[in-house]
Amino acid sequence: MKERSERGEDERRTVKVSKYLAKHLRHQPERIGLTLDEGGWVEIDTLLAATAAHGFRIGREELDHVVAANDKQRFAVDGTRIRASQGHSVDVDLGLPPATPPPHLYHGTVARHLDAIRAEGLRPMNRHAVHLSADRETATRVGARRGRPVVLAVDAAAMHRDGHVFRISANGVWLTEAVPARYLRFG
Repeated sequence: MKERSERGEDERRTVKVSKYLAKHLRHQPERIGLTLDEGGWVEIDTLLAATAAHGFRIGREELDHVVAANDKQRFAVDGTRIRASQGHSVDVDLGLPPATPPPHLYHGTVARHLDAIRAEGLRPMNRHAVHLSADRETATRVGARRGRPVVLAVDAAAMHRDGHVFRISANGVWLTEAVPARYLRFG
């Protein structure tokens, strides 16, 4: 019983560290004294020192575990640097080249947003891009974070043909500036 309790505490800590990293590598690096480079990267040693200085100590082994264990692969490590794979509200250029999307992509949301989506399409809101999934299952999980999920199908082939640019992040999330409502299938 004690082992299961410790495992639960370890999992909660991993989630807590992941959320802390996402907040500071995507949205508020300055809050803990970080400066991301133009690609969103920061030296790992700098990150660890900043978290410790702000009362949230993370060791390198724990950081490596959180990066590897994250089911969404939210973080990328390149040598001595780390960054969030996508989802930034701060100004970064991830340097992702344009990519040809599959014929259909998917977006998970909840019913309360459907009227606005029908009127305006999908907009990035406080992020740099709209996030799309390659499969319904992933979009369902994304939508479920906010309530009962609704999955919208995106005619990515038509968007691409009409000149919309798509990029794919290191963790397989498809990114585009916006999705006009005419490319969406509701239901």
